[in-house]
Amino acid sequence: MKYLMWLLNAAIFFVLFAFALNNQDSVTLNLFFGASWQAPLVLVILVALVLGVFLGVLVMLPLWLRAKRSRRGAASATPASTSFDADSTLFPDPNDRRHGL
Repeated sequence: MKYLMWLLNAAIFFVLFAFALNNQDSVTLNLFFGASWQAPLVLVILVALVLGVFLGVLVMLPLWLRAKRSRRGAASATPASTSFDADSTLFPDPNDRRHGL
């Protein structure tokens, strides 16, 4: 498994390296108020990717924290050990039609 992960990482690196080599053309990015930025195309694409990932994480962070807080609250609300009746878990009631069977 260790070698498989190493091989996968090497393949990803070579694909990204080939992508960078094929996109070395210089582009001019026209910003607001007449400002412009000239950089290689691969740099512009990577900056856009990093900004998109950062903004996505920033938007999702409150939802992740809220879910973590609710899981922690649900875990503390349930008792640590729950005892079940062995007969009720092994043999469900045959007249129970909640599952449509």
